[in-house]
Amino acid sequence: MRGWILQAAHVVPVDWKGLPTEELLDVRLCDLGLTLSGTWLEDCVERLHEELDARGLHRFRPHAWLADEWCSPDGIPGIGIPFYLAHPRLIRLERQMMFEVEGGTRTECMRLLRHEAGHALQHAYNLQRRKRWQRMFGHATDPYPEFYRPNPVSKSFVEHLDGWYAQAHPVEDFAETFAVWLAPRSHWRKQYEGWPALRKLKYVEELATDLADKKPPVRTRARPYSLSRLRYTLRAHYERRQAHYSPGFSEEYDRDLLKIFSDSPRYRNNETAASFLRRHRRQIREQIALFTGEYQFTVDQVLRDMIGRCRELRLRLTRGERQTKLDIAIMLAVHTVHLLHRRDTWHPL
Repeated sequence: MRGWILQAAHVVPVDWKGLPTEELLDVRLCDLGLTLSGTWLEDCVERLHEELDARGLHRFRPHAWLADEWCSPDGIPGIGIPFYLAHPRLIRLERQMMFEVEGGTRTECMRLLRHEAGHALQHAYNLQRRKRWQRMFGHATDPYPEFYRPNPVSKSFVEHLDGWYAQAHPVEDFAETFAVWLAPRSHWRKQYEGWPALRKLKYVEELATDLADKKPPVRTRARPYSLSRLRYTLRAHYERRQAHYSPGFSEEYDRDLLKIFSDSPRYRNNETAASFLRRHRRQIREQIALFTGEYQFTVDQVLRDMIGRCRELRLRLTRGERQTKLDIAIMLAVHTVHLLHRRDTWHPL
């Protein structure tokens, strides 16, 4: 997703707040004229700093700015926060375009801020260069996989963000471990008692004690992907995001559909499979996204293709609604888990 051309630009705020969606999508990000100042996000960042103080990290103050998405770019001891969280109209647009809003509540926002703070701490102190850090988490230079398939029962990793994200890459393992350690009233010693992951949490606590009075060697206040420099439109932004989270499918897809539905004339009086899936699309999408930790948009793309194939194959229901919903949920979960998780090498989450 990175690779968009970023150029310095004079920000010209436009009166976009009351525009209908089609017109709003043609507004450039740099013309939104938004900042963190005065928003609820500013309060969340202040709360993060308070949590860091409470844990003894008095010299570490990650700066924050509005960016195109959640990020803590390599070498930057700060946090980019998605621009859409800075205004209710853009939160509604995000939900309309992607079906969900990452960080859209204070609780979820703090969870993501703690995770990104882990990345920022790593960057501020170059923790990835430490031999013990490498023994605990691995090498930060390892390439990000295009996909990763987590082991849901593994006790070697903490569980913080959805999708067992600590298993995606060594730097994500550290960021997730840090987030669990940082959270107030997390009771991590009790929660992870007997888990190999507890060693990592204890290491983070030792690390925090060691860093408490040390000034970070990396102190740049750079703001990569800052909103004021993004000259493409909201439409282009969402086209790229939707393309990024749109999956592909194997030839086994049709065979799975034919196990649940049928094109036999004996079922010609039953509801069409396409109609059934359209009726239950939202409920199924939300349930599978919650179960797998995958983006609702990605799950919805699977459903969209399923509906299209059901229409083309002229499939109809063969059993009761309750059993059909269960069968579809299982099938969809399998296909979605196979996609966990497509990520470009830069992706910070």
